[in-house]
Amino acid sequence: MANQPNHENAEHITSFEQTFSVDKLLDVAIIGAGFSAICLAIQLRKSGINNFAIFEKTDSLGGTWHDNTYPGAACDVPSHLYSYSFEMRHNWSKRFSEQSEILKYLNECATKYLVRRHIFFDTEIIEARFQEDKGVWQIFTSSGKSYCTKILVSGMGQLNIPNTPAIPGLAQFQGKQFHSARWNHEIDLRGKKVAIVGTGASAIQFVPEVAKQAGELTVFQRSANWIVPKPDRVYSAREIWVYENFPLVQKLYRTLIYLQMEISHPLLHQGNRLGKLAEKFARWNIQRQIKDPNVAAKLTPDYPVGCRRILISNDYYPTFNLPHVSLVTDNITRIEADRIITNNGAEYEAEVIIFGTGFKSTEFLTPVEFVGKSAQKLNDYWQTGAEAYLGMTVSEFPNFFMMYGPNTNLGHNSIIFMFECQVRYIVQAVEKLINEKLTSIEVRQEVMDNYNHNIQRDLTETVWAADCHSWYKNDSGKITNNWPHTTIDYWLKTRQPNWTEFILQSASTKQETVGSAPIREAS
Repeated sequence: MANQPNHENAEHITSFEQTFSVDKLLDVAIIGAGFSAICLAIQLRKSGINNFAIFEKTDSLGGTWHDNTYPGAACDVPSHLYSYSFEMRHNWSKRFSEQSEILKYLNECATKYLVRRHIFFDTEIIEARFQEDKGVWQIFTSSGKSYCTKILVSGMGQLNIPNTPAIPGLAQFQGKQFHSARWNHEIDLRGKKVAIVGTGASAIQFVPEVAKQAGELTVFQRSANWIVPKPDRVYSAREIWVYENFPLVQKLYRTLIYLQMEISHPLLHQGNRLGKLAEKFARWNIQRQIKDPNVAAKLTPDYPVGCRRILISNDYYPTFNLPHVSLVTDNITRIEADRIITNNGAEYEAEVIIFGTGFKSTEFLTPVEFVGKSAQKLNDYWQTGAEAYLGMTVSEFPNFFMMYGPNTNLGHNSIIFMFECQVRYIVQAVEKLINEKLTSIEVRQEVMDNYNHNIQRDLTETVWAADCHSWYKNDSGKITNNWPHTTIDYWLKTRQPNWTEFILQSASTKQETVGSAPIREAS
């Protein structure tokens, strides 16, 4: 199921570079070509803004849906909601679509709205530097090229850097090893001794699939997850016909899914009765599917429902009833040439190791070095944990916006909804800068500080603040990823920028105007 390079891309790269050469000043540059970036590109074009480029480090668009091709990869949000509100697809094959179908949808959107022509594929951005005297960002690629843009937007998201733990001896392992986000489809798992390290959201999808092939499967679990049944089903031909011919019915169906997920938000607050009911249901789900009481005990979390991501699956638990599948909860101390050794001295032979250990989610934009005013580096600025105003913009970094930035992840609804809120907000900022001939837009420091103080205060009342390890927190325990309120709250806050919260710099206050040539050569 590995993605094949899109040969159409090369043609688009050539035609695009002929129009937007390295010495042309862009209105907007977008890093990454995933769901949020494609959404922004579409809305920029709808607003009549066409002088923009998307820089994508891989050979195809799709973001996480391009990278994650592991067996069983699928979305845990219903497809009719995990899609753009302005481009509803009537013919989803099932309620929770798989990776290939989602990627196809995103490619269809890019083609329909003429976005592909704006994408530089195989172009990795390694540095972005704000030029204060010019009021522009200069961005540098790994190949040595540089581009200039008025506004820079990150569409890299939170889940783009695979996390492979530094286990002693891993380099000495003589078998095959890979991370689930970089699945090696060339390796034949049939009959082999396979070890899976990690049991997160991806693992619960691919563990059952690997079990169908492996001769022996050992799953190493650091901590258990709360898992509930997945209400999946195939859509009938009649349903698809109705959605195609009566768009209003589909819109109503989408709205009902949204409301159903939105009303579950109280579950994420500590001590909520809904959370206690959900935990009882999840415990019952374990007991009814796991035959061995000892295994059931290992698969039962010791933290409140929602502290870590609530997962959905119908086949994960039954996998541990199979005779060739075993669950290990002892800590791994080292890896040798052909085996994994735990802290109690037990040894487990392995020919293949698959890491389902998630992503470096709290490091956010680490792959790119962003340098703002006064040579301020974003990684240094975020030393105690990433934060931004509305998860989108940071003081000291003018004309810079993020999508899926700090504290915008959800635990109860579709992230696509949040993307669309952010895109609407960013497009208004782009229009403001262009129409009023501004040189910079920068959120005020006190506005950002007050906003994040309130966010962190409100997060203490959520289940994420409970004592559990999750990708929502950084090493110090600060919750940097999740939004504590409803999506309606976020929609209200982002409907329209309040320009009194920003420092707006006009060209008339500058001593020199912005030129069109590159400011400096990439080093």
